[in-house]
Amino acid sequence: MDLSHRPLRIALIRHGESEANLDKTVYERTPDHAVPLTPHGHEQAAKAGRGLRELFDNQPVRVYVSPYLRTRQTLDSLGLDDLIETAREEPRLREQDWANLQDTEDIERQEQLRNSYGHFFYRFTHGESGSDVYDRVSTFLETMHRDFSNPEAPRNVLLVSHGLTMRLFCMRWFHWSVRFFESLRNPGNGETRVLLRQPDFRYKLDRPFEQWTPYQPTPRERSAWL
Repeated sequence: MDLSHRPLRIALIRHGESEANLDKTVYERTPDHAVPLTPHGHEQAAKAGRGLRELFDNQPVRVYVSPYLRTRQTLDSLGLDDLIETAREEPRLREQDWANLQDTEDIERQEQLRNSYGHFFYRFTHGESGSDVYDRVSTFLETMHRDFSNPEAPRNVLLVSHGLTMRLFCMRWFHWSVRFFESLRNPGNGETRVLLRQPDFRYKLDRPFEQWTPYQPTPRERSAWL
């Protein structure tokens, strides 16, 4: 692959605030993939869109979006339609599968188990582990790299996805350890992280993820951000 074809920027954004972010019992009656944004979530996306427009310098963008309602609504509310050259629905960027319609008490109990067992390896009873999401994100990266080989492809790429998926994308991209991943927090609703191409054609994050447990990143792990 001609390295000059690599995009200048790969932006990741977590969906805006959803109804389930305010009330987890929503999952008892609404499938996870059908949970909508709140009005505030649309506002968060609109604000993020203004920042992304500036970042992209009003140049064309290729978009990959999770098929969940809240991510598709986030994309719509970004206000970037005039810049989007291609928008592809990408199921491999979906949220971690937890269950179908959820039992709130059971999920809360499992969340506590996950904290002690490990977020990467714990598999929800009727869902996925973080490592399962890592595997499908890895196959998505192969597809994305093939798309980069087109010299006519936009120099800006945007992934509209979910907090855990964003962390696992970066873990896979930068080859972070499981221990480092376990120490990181999800970004907030409507927050972005941007991979910026450097003169040597490698990428660095515009800012790190916050950490919620003590772990000292290795020099290689720290080198992932500016």
